[in-house]
Amino acid sequence: MKFNFLVTTLLISSVIIAGCSAASSESGEHEAMDHVNMTNMEGMDHSNMTDEEIEEMDMENGHASHTNLVALNNSTGENELAIPQLIEPKDGVVTINAQQGTTEIFKGVQSQTFGYNGSFLGPVIRVNEGETVIFRTKNELAEPTTFHWHGVDISGEGDGGPHQLLGPGAMEDVKFTVSQGASTLWFHPHPEGSTAEQVYKGLAGLIYVEDNNSKNLNLPKEYGVNDFPLVFQDREFTVEKQFDYQAVRNDDGTIGNTLLVNGTINPKLTIGKEKVRLRLLNGANARNYTFKLNTEDKFQQIASDGGFLNSPIEMSKITLAPGERAEIIVDFSKYDSESDIALLNEDDAILLPFIIDEQKTNPLEISTSLNDFAVTDEERNLSVTKKLELFGMGKMVYINGKQFDMNRLDFSQKQGETEIWEIYNKPDAMGGMIHPFHIHGTQFKVVLIDGNEPPVNLQGWKDTISIEAGQTVKLAVKFNNKGIYMFHCHILEHEENGMMGQVEVI
Repeated sequence: MKFNFLVTTLLISSVIIAGCSAASSESGEHEAMDHVNMTNMEGMDHSNMTDEEIEEMDMENGHASHTNLVALNNSTGENELAIPQLIEPKDGVVTINAQQGTTEIFKGVQSQTFGYNGSFLGPVIRVNEGETVIFRTKNELAEPTTFHWHGVDISGEGDGGPHQLLGPGAMEDVKFTVSQGASTLWFHPHPEGSTAEQVYKGLAGLIYVEDNNSKNLNLPKEYGVNDFPLVFQDREFTVEKQFDYQAVRNDDGTIGNTLLVNGTINPKLTIGKEKVRLRLLNGANARNYTFKLNTEDKFQQIASDGGFLNSPIEMSKITLAPGERAEIIVDFSKYDSESDIALLNEDDAILLPFIIDEQKTNPLEISTSLNDFAVTDEERNLSVTKKLELFGMGKMVYINGKQFDMNRLDFSQKQGETEIWEIYNKPDAMGGMIHPFHIHGTQFKVVLIDGNEPPVNLQGWKDTISIEAGQTVKLAVKFNNKGIYMFHCHILEHEENGMMGQVEVI
């Protein structure tokens, strides 16, 4: 394949906006909030700080967080993309071990890494709706960890939040019945104070849920042939080609200049001359990714975090904040082996070049009806019962003026009852930051964004939503199980610095 576009672009440092990038949205005055005490010492209101104080606090974090731009290296396409092992329950059991080891990320160099069932990253676990499954987890690390099932409808005691800490050598069976529709979910650690570093070192894997609907739809579904998992992460390496998280850690989100896709550096993906399904996961600590094709051709989005959209949506680009997922269909049938085609980010950095194998073809017609998702009139008419205000940066990040306390419950909600959560991202003197907001143990519906209907591609099940500074979103939230669940910013360093709370479902 000829990468004509590589010759010039590789000479230029491409820049991508980080997850903590400036947000330009404006909003009217936000109404008074419930459940907030902005006068306590822990949760003092920092919105009255002067510009100089904000700038000083920001610079103490190592960069101008509201406008920080970090160059991301282009993929040279040297290495074929690694495809994670696909595993399924055997006699209802899936074994998942958190491990530490070494991985040859750079040729001839062994890097110290973490992984699930291996030295780096993890497998794709495929389960079916209605199936009762045991995730048999074991911590083989030399430090405590947890196993958090991001996006899974599961009881609080099995969710894998910071309450379910496993020490070195400890094992635990997590038994649950898969009670949600087809979706692309993921799993990662969630120990208080070390989530960001453990993810950074490699603890992340995917979960595919299938159901009768997904099995009968006309979609690319041959794993590793026309249906590919793509885990995007950016990292910084030392001169010895090692991770040194503590050396590069930033309180406003740790961002690197080196792209890894499925743990592969400088990846390329060989695909057929056909329609291909790409399951995108932003597995970064803090960076936003905006995906587009260098040809400027459009693609179709078919799913968001928690399942299919009602029909394929034609898109020219899509932005995912940390923790978000999307499934897209790219039609490669009009290209050939001489075509220069690649997935780029917003600023044209090359994320993933494609090689077209003309021998592999499949003239599949994509189903036009995928789901029957809807926000009901009843949900639209519900009053707001929970209000959350996200505010701050660096170590001074708050929800409702408070930082996380594992001994404090911030909200309660009844099992099976839908409530409207209103989340406001309060700007500061420098404009504010984007906060990707995640709720454990459920999939929610986006009802309104700044009083308006959400974009069509957000009209599906979600568990993480990117909220710009000044934006207010209303979510219809229902928990099907009991227990204590986290809600937090999915910039992992913000989560660790206290931008997290707890809801008890009773």
